[in-house]
Amino acid sequence: MERGRAFLGTEHAILCGAMSWVSERNLVSAISNAGGFGVIACGAMTPDLLDAEITATKALTTKPFGVNLITMHPGLFDLIAVCAKHQISHVVLAGGIPPKGSVEAIKAFGAKVLVFAPTLALAKKLLRSGADALVIEGSEAGGHIGPVATSVLAQEFLPALAADHVVFVAGGIGRGDMIAAYLEMGASGVQLGTRFACATESIAHPDFKKAFFRANARDAVASVQVDPRLPVIPVRALKNKGTEEFTAKQVEVAKLLDTGQIEMGEAQLQIEHFWAGALRRAVIDGDVENGSLMAGQSVGMVTEEQPVAEIMAQLMSECEAALTR
Repeated sequence: MERGRAFLGTEHAILCGAMSWVSERNLVSAISNAGGFGVIACGAMTPDLLDAEITATKALTTKPFGVNLITMHPGLFDLIAVCAKHQISHVVLAGGIPPKGSVEAIKAFGAKVLVFAPTLALAKKLLRSGADALVIEGSEAGGHIGPVATSVLAQEFLPALAADHVVFVAGGIGRGDMIAAYLEMGASGVQLGTRFACATESIAHPDFKKAFFRANARDAVASVQVDPRLPVIPVRALKNKGTEEFTAKQVEVAKLLDTGQIEMGEAQLQIEHFWAGALRRAVIDGDVENGSLMAGQSVGMVTEEQPVAEIMAQLMSECEAALTR
């Protein structure tokens, strides 16, 4: 974990996965203050909103934290400029291959760039092109996911990359023993989202948290892709009316594509906006029936509200006990 700690500038190489509406100033600062690395989920924010969120987070912590930007955001370069203004130390590019010039624009103001890659070939290409670290995320994760399990990705990527690169493992990690296992395989650290979603400091609605406490791993299901032309990245969330509504939304957008009323880029954006709205309904308004309850399969290990510092201490003591054994 030493290399991950040095890379992040933290006490523990534990990143918090960026969860829209959840990974905001309160949770991000709490994670950084507890020795981890908080990450603001920019999601569909405007540059002004991101500016305000970074300012508010800085007021709550003096420790390092990062910003997660979605590569398909139409104002990506304006958001990068906001990160530059605040001298953000680490930027995570998520949701697709970074567009031309984005990695360079981030590195230009001295920040480190973390990227996701679904295949080993693409991971190598992104690292050659200037990315400073890689997050490999398995299908057990919550939110947008790829098709391959974390354990398989770890066996494929870590032996090939871990000696020369900083690699974080994400997806389905709920206990410190699992962190230890990936560290032993060569990972520099891990990323957890679901485990922190219901922390005391999380602003998520009490009903959102209760839905997590009631759920088990089987309840966190991946969305289905209705139309092969719509490049919809599957999303893992707790099954409810909202997951059914997403299927209907895809049908609606596909029809608009058929009739030429919208272009492919606009179609993708409509899908993203659907998720942003559905997430807000669940996280902020507490509409757990119609909103989106994005959760990883480790949700069954989230059984009560705990302060972030307690979760972090528990993970680290479990990890150390496993390594000592």
